[in-house]
Amino acid sequence: MAELRDVAGFAAACAEPALVIFERDCPGDERPRAAIDAARTFAEGANRTKGIRDSAWAAQRAYQEARDAGLEAASDVARAAVAAASAAYLHPLAKATQVIHILGAAAHAARAFELDAGDDRQIGDEFIRKAHELAGPVVVSVLTRYPDAPGGRGRVGELLRNLDASLRRSAG
Repeated sequence: MAELRDVAGFAAACAEPALVIFERDCPGDERPRAAIDAARTFAEGANRTKGIRDSAWAAQRAYQEARDAGLEAASDVARAAVAAASAAYLHPLAKATQVIHILGAAAHAARAFELDAGDDRQIGDEFIRKAHELAGPVVVSVLTRYPDAPGGRGRVGELLRNLDASLRRSAG
């Protein structure tokens, strides 16, 4: 449980900076913030409750609504929030798809910043470097128990795999 708390704390720390984009583009919609807050509260010692899952599902709906409204950056922020809340439910089976629960918040936040800057990939790459610095030794240790990040998923997948590879290199 302590490791899950570290992973959820890392995911929340990665997702939170991007909230400014979502809240600018979708004023009054608190669902992504609530999901990130739920992840952070769990990371700080609260019980893992149905409320975390519920907040993730609500952020998923916010993602869909932002996407359908053509708000690409905001939709990626909401997906980062979903990933942050989902980090509390990382599955112990060593499947590559579980890496998304660990690093998805960082990858989606990076993509949101890129899109908000006119699809400037340097912005996303810089955010991935910052996320690398946020990942503590427990997060890296947990990550290395899983296979490498899966292929696909477009630019978000590329950002995720870049972060995955850099963290694994740092683990030595």
